[in-house]
Amino acid sequence: MIEKPVSNHDFYGQLDQKPTELIIVRPDAETLNRQSLPNFVGICASTTGAKGIAMYLAIIPPGGIAEPHYHPEHETAIYLLKGQVEICYGEGLKQCQVCKTGDFIFTPPGVPHQPRNLSATEPVYVLAARNDPNQQEKVVSYDPTLESQ
Repeated sequence: MIEKPVSNHDFYGQLDQKPTELIIVRPDAETLNRQSLPNFVGICASTTGAKGIAMYLAIIPPGGIAEPHYHPEHETAIYLLKGQVEICYGEGLKQCQVCKTGDFIFTPPGVPHQPRNLSATEPVYVLAARNDPNQQEKVVSYDPTLESQ
């Protein structure tokens, strides 16, 4: 077994060879992702040499809202560990769903979305996985005001 404590973006980079043992990543500090939310990077290309998946813990602070964005080529699966969010999505972010603890959320490639924590006092915790091992490099900002009316 290999343990990899990870501090901020002090990652170990791509591994020189194919891993032959279990790798445990213990992130000890949160980072800000491209959606301006705190997260703890877990599994990705730079921490484990993963080739087809990234997984991380994201936190939406009380009253927090992510920057609108989409992932052009990758699917995202989310499990809502704690809290309640409103997720606006689609063209112009005109569709909205409220999700709560225990919900699984699937976002197809190319679908714009923006989650918002509905609590003014409690953070939201989500476990997210994407079939993109580079985790944040392919996140595209989205401006809903540029969509056709």
